[in-house]
Amino acid sequence: MQMSDTRQIAASPAQVYAALLTPEVLKACVPGAQEVTGSPEEGFEATVVQKVGPVKATFKGMVQISDMVENQSLTIAGEGKGGAAGFAKGSADVRMAEKDGGTELSYDVDAKVGGKLAQLGSRIIDGFAKKMADQFFENLQTTIEGPAQSEDAPDDDAPVEEKRSWLKRLTGKE
Repeated sequence: MQMSDTRQIAASPAQVYAALLTPEVLKACVPGAQEVTGSPEEGFEATVVQKVGPVKATFKGMVQISDMVENQSLTIAGEGKGGAAGFAKGSADVRMAEKDGGTELSYDVDAKVGGKLAQLGSRIIDGFAKKMADQFFENLQTTIEGPAQSEDAPDDDAPVEEKRSWLKRLTGKE
């Protein structure tokens, strides 16, 4: 299963890059993540609970970050074993470019499954993989930008400062 997409994030490429290397951000972004620990240099260990069709499983695995070009691109590759449910593995080539005062984030995702999960059929698996990738990058955007403001919210700069300071505390970078 392969897919590609692009999204605009209201943050600098440096902020987006730093966020992608932070375990707390990864945990907030990976749908169903229960735990993410580790570092970009040594890799991350992750525990993810997911339901695919009728199969619910807890996946334990590793996430590796490679091909890192600071503030420009990186590859995220992960593999998890879900016991009797089977396994899931995939990678995402992520590119960041400054555009319109923010970051244009592009990604190409490749995902594979095996075991009971593979028996569900390609339509279910492809739909699930696309949903997971879309949700990861949507969660990343929300984590970096903060939740969308409602029309009733006051139109001042305080929320932007709160978001940036929250991101700075989380990633240690401005």
